[in-house]
Amino acid sequence: MPLVTLKEILAPAKEHNYAVAAFDTMDFTLTEGIIQAAEQTGKPVILMLPGFIFDRPDAQSMLDFNLNRIAKSPVPICYHLDHGKADECVKAIHAGCSSVMYDGSSLPMEENIAVTKEIVKVAHTCGVSVEAEIGHVAAPEGSVEGSVADASKFTRPEDAAYFVEQTGIDALAIAFGTVHGVYKGTPHLDLERLAQIKRLVDVPLVMHGGSGLPEQDFRSAVKYGINKINFFTGMSLATIAAMRRLIEETDGRVRYIKLYDAALQTVIQCAKEQMEIFGTQSIYS
Repeated sequence: MPLVTLKEILAPAKEHNYAVAAFDTMDFTLTEGIIQAAEQTGKPVILMLPGFIFDRPDAQSMLDFNLNRIAKSPVPICYHLDHGKADECVKAIHAGCSSVMYDGSSLPMEENIAVTKEIVKVAHTCGVSVEAEIGHVAAPEGSVEGSVADASKFTRPEDAAYFVEQTGIDALAIAFGTVHGVYKGTPHLDLERLAQIKRLVDVPLVMHGGSGLPEQDFRSAVKYGINKINFFTGMSLATIAAMRRLIEETDGRVRYIKLYDAALQTVIQCAKEQMEIFGTQSIYS
């Protein structure tokens, strides 16, 4: 199955009202586990790179591995840059990503639009999809400290419509009650706001900050219009917990390969569980 763009992988999700899971990868184990979960279920998946990956000493080896592993898979995989700066979007395109997310959500609206339009122009010329964001999802991306959602920074429906019209993006990330990392307190999703945005824009909608939500909130978000859900903190914490349990059970006398196997199986299981909750449809169904 060839590498697919975000626009291609989300089109059937939008048509049939389900969400495709998007998981960050930062090493070989995560990549392998995420792709194995997709292969075992026959479901499409979005493999995401964090922007900082390009500064790591093992970056090129990791990027080469990801592309080779995707090429060998029979399931549709979108290779996506998550929360990229403008220069990271360019690097991701050169690295073979089929989709990039430019995050200008902290900028004033018109500046965000201006930069996003330039990213769209470059990406679309290369056959690459673009996701962008307006509104603010609480806590820094990649945080595990937790935060409380700030309703004053939720995406305004009229802004969403204007932003999509002006930029020509392929998917829009919105803020309606989620946070990056782990929730502090009880999450309350503004589903009416989500529904209003869904009625006003014609591109798939994206939810960031999925870890920590109860299962019903995920299902409700999909029902009201979300087609891509980013999920990583929960997977990361579950994987660390699995390795910690193994170390404690053996008093530290464990072979490294056993830790690797525990991590890999946890990633696979976590990814499969989220795909099921998101209602992702199998390509073999």
